[in-house]
Order: sequence, then C-alpha cells, then structure tokens
Amino acid sequence: MASNYEFEETQQLDSAGYDPNFVPDSVKSFVVHLYRHIREKNVYEIHQMYETSFQTLSERLFKDTPWPSVDAVAQYVDNDHVFCLLYREMWFRHLYARLSPTLKQRIDSWDNYCSLFQVVLHGVVNMQLPNQWLWDMVDEFVYQFQSFCQYRAKMKSKTEAEIALLKQFDQAWNVYGVLNFLQALVEKSTIIQILEQEKEGLEQFTVNDGYDYTGGSNVLKVLGYFSMVGLLRVHCLLGDYHTGLKCIQPIDISQQGVFTIVIGSHIATIYHYGFANLMLRRYVEAIREFNKILLYIYKTKQFHQKSPQYEQILKKNEQMYALLAVSLSLCPQLKLVEETVNSQLREKYGEKMLRMQRYDDEAFALYDELFSYACPKFITPSAPTYEEPLVNYNQDAYRLQLKLFLYEVKQQQLLSGVRTFLKVYSTISVGKLATYMEVDEHTLRTILMSYKHKTHAVDSEGKVVSNADIDFSIDDDLIQVVESKPTKRYGDYFLGQIAKLERLMEDMDRIKLEA
Repeated sequence: MASNYEFEETQQLDSAGYDPNFVPDSVKSFVVHLYRHIREKNVYEIHQMYETSFQTLSERLFKDTPWPSVDAVAQYVDNDHVFCLLYREMWFRHLYARLSPTLKQRIDSWDNYCSLFQVVLHGVVNMQLPNQWLWDMVDEFVYQFQSFCQYRAKMKSKTEAEIALLKQFDQAWNVYGVLNFLQALVEKSTIIQILEQEKEGLEQFTVNDGYDYTGGSNVLKVLGYFSMVGLLRVHCLLGDYHTGLKCIQPIDISQQGVFTIVIGSHIATIYHYGFANLMLRRYVEAIREFNKILLYIYKTKQFHQKSPQYEQILKKNEQMYALLAVSLSLCPQLKLVEETVNSQLREKYGEKMLRMQRYDDEAFALYDELFSYACPKFITPSAPTYEEPLVNYNQDAYRLQLKLFLYEVKQQQLLSGVRTFLKVYSTISVGKLATYMEVDEHTLRTILMSYKHKTHAVDSEGKVVSNADIDFSIDDDLIQVVESKPTKRYGDYFLGQIAKLERLMEDMDRIKLEA
C-alpha cells in the first residue's frame, strides 16, 4: 500500500509540473513531525528526519524541482517564524545542490541567512538542533558566498536585467557582511571563553558534544564554534592565511573536539588548516595534519557510504593526497607519514613525486597541475566596475595564488643543489662545497643563508621551527651536517600487512561465493 501511495504522489507531481503551492501529503507529514520534534527538543528524531527523511523525499519527489514554497507549508507549522526560516535554509540548500539558482534566488537566500542569524544573535532561540545541521548551515553559508562571488565575476555573459539587479542589491553576499556575521556568532556565543574554561574544568562543551543537557539551547554556541571554521575557510578563499589560522586558534586541532564529530566539518577544518600552513611554508605542520586526517578517512570511509556527503569526502580525500604529495616534495619528511597513508600516496603520486624532486621544467609543471587540482576555489570579493567594459575576472584570484606558490617552488629549486650535497657529507669545507657547486664562497654563504631561511618558518605561537630533514652549522670554514634519522615504525608495517591479508581473504571469499 505504501509503495502505491508513494507512486501516486510522484505521478501527481509529474503531471502537474512544479507548483510551489502544491504540498504532497508526505511533505505535510514531514514538516509537521519536524516542527513537533524541534519544539520538544528531540535531537535524535530531528537528526533522523534531517539526515534521512529529507534526503529520501528529495530523491523521490524533488529530484529536479525545488521543495514546496515556505508560504505553502507555513500553515502546517502554526506559521512559526523561526521554523519557516529553517525550512527556507534547507529549501535553498536543496536548490543549490540539485538545480542552478537564479540571481534573485541567490539574493533571497542571502536575505534568509541574514534573518536567521539575526534571530540567533538577538532573539531567544530555545532549540536543540543536531550538530550536523548547524555545521551544514555555516558550511552552506560560506559555499553560497563563494558561489556568488564566482557567479558575479563572470560579467561577460550577464544580461542587462542581471546587471541592474546586481547594482540594486549590491550588499547581497558582501564580504564584510559575511565576515561580520561569522565573527558576531563567535563573539555572541562566547565560545572562545567557553573553550578556555573547559581547559580549567569549568565547562563541559566538548564532553557533551556541544549539546546543552540542562534544558537550554545549543544553537548559538555550536554555530559560534563552527563559525571559527567558517572564518578559516573564508580567509583561505581570500588568500589571507595568517588571519585564517588565527581565527581557528581557539580550537585545539591536535585533539578530538566538536569539529571532529561531523565528518564534513572534520575534513573541511583540516583541509583548510593544512592548506594555509602549506602556503605559509609550515610544511611539517601541514604534513602532520594531512597524514592524520587521511588515515582517519581510510579507516572510516566505509561507514559514510550512504551519507549525502560521501562524494565530497572522496573528493577532499583525493585533493589532500595531492597536497600531501606537494608538501613532501618541498619538505621530504616521510617519517611523519604513517605506513598506510604512505602506501596510498606512493600508489597515487609516487612517480610524480620522484619527478617533482628533480626540480626541472617538468617538475614545475607537475607542481602547477597538483596545486590547481587541490587548491580551494579562490574568490575576488569586490564588485565589478560597471562603467568599464565588462570582463570575466573569476580566475584572477586563483592565478595570483598560483603565481605566488610557483614563485616559492622556483626559489626551492635554486636550493635543491645544496640539499643534494649536504645529504652526501657529514662535514665539508665551505671552499670545497663552493667548488662542487661552481660558485664563489661569498655566493655559497648567501645560498646557505637562503637555505636556512627557506627551511624554517614561524609557527602560530611566533616560534621559529625547522622544516628541514637536513640541517647544518658553520664553524669557521667547516660545515657540520646534521641529518634527522627517521624512527622505524614496526607496528605500522605489521598493521598494514594485516590489512592487506584481510582484503585478500575477503576477495577470496567473494570469489568462492560467486563460483
């Protein structure tokens, strides 16, 4: 009976085309139950409906069309203002995922986020919402900002009506507005103070996974928490890596936290954190964090196969392997990488990494290729000058960041010869090394100083840290070389071999069953 009923609903929608005012019975039931669970603060049921029911109905009834309009469903939820804002937030997210939003819809979505965040910041929000939903709000807010900037920057194809609309709503998705909302959520939630108090045992924010078990609301606090990740992401899109890392500093990346509970949040945090460190030449930190998250994804991705985020998880996984390959080519510190991750890395990029370390024109092209594949979609946040001839400028920010990155690679190329010789000797005179490198002693000392500079970086606490696997000191005219020896990880090796054996046995069992 249920399947016949579902078929009839689908037929009704297909025959009528999209009518924003038509609300199928299953959607009525969905909004009524979701509204009731939100009022009752039943986080488990809200999560089930948000993660499962919404996706199921979207796939069955709204594959190529939007959901019914908020005006059509408002009557079933007592015209509740806050619920209608939440419903529209989901409505726009579904629209962006399945269809191409119009300029007016982009502007309307901005207005809805403004209204929703204003209620959270200045109203009394007595709700408990799942972490997944709250993360998706921040994530989608930043994504739609990025999408709008990319859309607006393609000016050549704009119609006169679109240009007039852009001029009229020039504050929509304004970069200062986006940053101000995220910063306001951080400040109003007092999340930074809460995390500091937690270290002293005065708060239990992380222990409780961000939820309030005293009957209060988790919405503002968790939105404030995730807004720090949102700020990191926005600043990475703008190419301001120092500020991005400063925004995420209150969260201890090395420990489990609320950001690790939601897989999308965990991956986005480490991806942007690692990328920012890579661009600031903090290669060791980037390698260490990429290694940890890639190992985590390797161990847990089978549990997320039915998740709507699964494809995004796989995409980010591949991008982070590319960034790890770049980081290790610029800073050969394989001792920081687990055997399992190293095995996957060799399989994906082993040959390319060998070619990248030669520092020739081909290596330069490979750095360009991997950076372009794995970098964020940088944005130019400023509006175009409408009086001048209209041109597309959506690639300008990307080209600038690529240029800066390749300039750094070029500088590393000049120092590759030094490292090659230092790997061979434990001690060598300045004169002898100068002869081998075919430069005079004064030039060699300049190169050695450059090598020292390029293999050291300033960390988030202002300390100078080394990225080098080979270091040296100069005593009069004698260069003393110190090479850090990798510690052998026998446990990792055996765990890797056990995993291989298990996969082999699974393959054999499957072959038997097929036979």
